Order: sequence, then structure tokens, then C-alpha cells
Amino acid sequence: MKILILGGGQVGRTAAEHLSREEANEVTVVDVNEDTLRDLQDRLDVRTVAGNAAHPPVLEAAGAAEAEIIVALTSSDEVNMLACEVAFTLFRTPTKIARIRAAEYTSRSQLFGGEGLSVDVVISPEQLVTEYVERLIHHPGTLQVLDFADGKVRLVGVRARRGGLLTGRSLRELPQYLPKMEVRVVAIYRDGRSVVPEGDTLIEEGDELFFLAARDDIRRVMAELKQGDTAARRIVIAGGGNIGFRLARTLEKHNQVKLIERDARRARKVSELLENAIVLHGDAADEELLIEENIDSADVFAAMTNAEEANILSAMLAKRLGARKVLALINKPSYTELVESGSIDIAISPQTITIGSLLAHVRRGDVVRVHALKRGGAEALEAVVHGDERSSRIVGRTVAQVPLPEGATIGAVVRGDEVIMAHHDTLVLADDHVILFLADRRHLEAVERLFVRSAR
Repeated sequence: MKILILGGGQVGRTAAEHLSREEANEVTVVDVNEDTLRDLQDRLDVRTVAGNAAHPPVLEAAGAAEAEIIVALTSSDEVNMLACEVAFTLFRTPTKIARIRAAEYTSRSQLFGGEGLSVDVVISPEQLVTEYVERLIHHPGTLQVLDFADGKVRLVGVRARRGGLLTGRSLRELPQYLPKMEVRVVAIYRDGRSVVPEGDTLIEEGDELFFLAARDDIRRVMAELKQGDTAARRIVIAGGGNIGFRLARTLEKHNQVKLIERDARRARKVSELLENAIVLHGDAADEELLIEENIDSADVFAAMTNAEEANILSAMLAKRLGARKVLALINKPSYTELVESGSIDIAISPQTITIGSLLAHVRRGDVVRVHALKRGGAEALEAVVHGDERSSRIVGRTVAQVPLPEGATIGAVVRGDEVIMAHHDTLVLADDHVILFLADRRHLEAVERLFVRSAR
């Protein structure tokens, strides 16, 4: 598949890394900064073109006429939208994806598709990150909370605690400790390495467990595991930028929210737009300010500024001063594991969250949702089964009969409104939504082929 990525910034670089790893893809990156492109070429198997991504000659040189997908990820909403429009008007590029950050655009759905601009898919990283953080806050004790099948199924990551219900026990014992709940452990990570979840696998302290369950069962599962800390009421947000502001606006309806913003003008503007949240002008890394604002009574401290070093420092300080749970927005993947091994509970990567939304639109077969896990090394995906027993390698087979590659697991099957936790004898039918976990992305192509109709 020929893919054209416009913009070599942090999100564009992450997209190029993910997509160029797959043998079936030919990736070209366009950026105005030649140094950025040289660095990409040194590290990745991609072609690069220097220039303005919206200019017709640049798009032509980059191969827009042959590209199947254009992904516009520059820092400018206007350049992204115009590039998609030019690509369709001049080159009839089939699929056009644009990163658009401004709510003034994204709130007007009629702007895109149909009679509007030639943008097939709009991706808003700020909104995706806001929704992600909101789920974490509403599910205390979790490391990740991911939705599938329009929210009918959730994948939840937790860490096994000392003295926890399952620590020291095997997965085979799970039903007796979680009675009357359909739940599946689809992945275990121990010291950063994947452990195959089998019946006799013992859960050890510190293991990261990924549970798959119907949405209504998730809270019950968390409560039984004693992972569900008391519901978060007091939230402190550092940073009044796009993400911090959106998060405060979302949470202020049901939580006590304080937002700390360093820039006086931005703080004033945000205070006028928020209804119930308290907006403070100051530095979130100021120890005296945090003590004065009773940080020790905060259930969650979320560092959401544009400066990841400031996020790390303020989150570490808030934790030391008594905040129960601290989250930090971190762009550099190399920082993420480093800080999570220290006093920061959860490091949030905007690129990883955004790339999951993007990948759902470039996968072969009818893949409708993708979530990148473990810094992009693993994936959880939702795919729709099409065809019949003659044209499909899945329809009419039990889960045990599906020729999955090593490390791939079918966790659940969604049939209409029914959520079926997958067992070896679960039958897969046409139009089912299948939720899979893939521990090694190198086998992704083999999984995709299973969901392509007429595969043999």
C-alpha cells in the first residue's frame, strides 16, 4: 500500500515508524524541514520529499497520484485540510486523513465529506487524549482503559499488587474469584516482556494484566480485584492548553476541578470559558502553591502542559506532596518507561493514542478499531468478519480452528448486542465483530489476511 504522510513532527514520525515496519507498505514523508527528513531517512525505510505539503508540485513529486492514502499530520490545520483538498481535486487520492486540532473546525461536522472539504477522516489528538485520560480517572486503579464495539467491550490494564486477589494464583482459578463474570485475561507483561496467558500461568506481584470484559462487568471486576480505589473527586490539572482545558471542561460537571496555568492571559481566558472549575495563575512545579492548594487531598494530579520536562517534575512533586495518583503527558517514548518505573503512576503518550485511531483506517480487511499497546509493540484490534464459509477463513469455524499466528489471541466476539467471551469452541459467524490481541506486531499482516474476503 502506498501511503503519503504529510508532516514529519512527533505524530508524523510515529506514524512513519509504525507503517514503514510493515512490508506491504511504501511510505513517503513530506516536510518543509530537510534536517527532519534526513533524520527520518537515516532511521527508517521511507522516501522523503522536502516542501510545503499543500503545494500541488510537492504532492505530485511525492507520488500523490499513485498513493492510496494521504495522512496529513502537519502542525497546521489549514495546511492539512488544503492538502487533502488538493490531493482529491488533482490526483483523486482515494482516502484522505487529516489531523485537525481546532475545535472551531472539528465541531462543524458538515465541513467534511459529502458537499464539504475532501477529508474522509478527521483525527483530533487533543480530543483523543482527553477521552483517554477521562476514562483513566473514572476507573481508578487502571493503567489503560480501551473501548471496542461502540463501548460494549473494554480492555483494561491493571498491575498485580502485593496481597491482591489474584497475585500468586493461576489463571485457571480466575472463575472462582470472579464468579458470574465473563472476563478474559488476554495479555500479561512481566518486567516488560510478554508472558503467554495459559491456564497454569501464575500471576506475580508487579505483573501488568490486560482484562477483556463487557463494559458493565469492568467495574465489578475492578472492585473484586480491589483495584477500584475510591472514586476520584478532587482533580488538579496542570496546564490550560487545548488538552488541559478540554479535560477540565469535561470533568467539571461531576468533579471538583482546579486548573493551574502559568500564562496569565491564557489563565484569564480559560477561567471565562469554564463554569465550575477553579483556575489558578501559577507554576504547577511551585511547591508552595501546591501545598497552599492542598495537593495532599487531591485524588488525581494530571500534568497536561506542552513541556514534558515540566510535566514530569510537577507530577513527581505532586506525588511526593501526597497526591494519590499522578499522570503526566510525555511525548518522548524513551521517557515513558523511565518515569513509570519511578513515582509517576501513568505516563500518557499522545502519539500512541493518536496512532491507534490512525491505524484503524489503513489496515486491510474491515478493521474498525486499533489500540496500540506497550509503546506500540503490541496491538489490540477489532475486525468485522465478512463472507461465508467458502470465501472466508474464519466464518463457520470455532476459535480453536482459526489459523492465528503466534502471539495472537481472540478475546471476545460481539454479535449484535451480545458480548461473547471467546473460548476454544466459540463459533465465529458472518458480521461478528472479533476483538483480538496481538503480542507481536510482526504477525499483523497474517492477522489482516484472515479478515480479507475470498482469502484462501
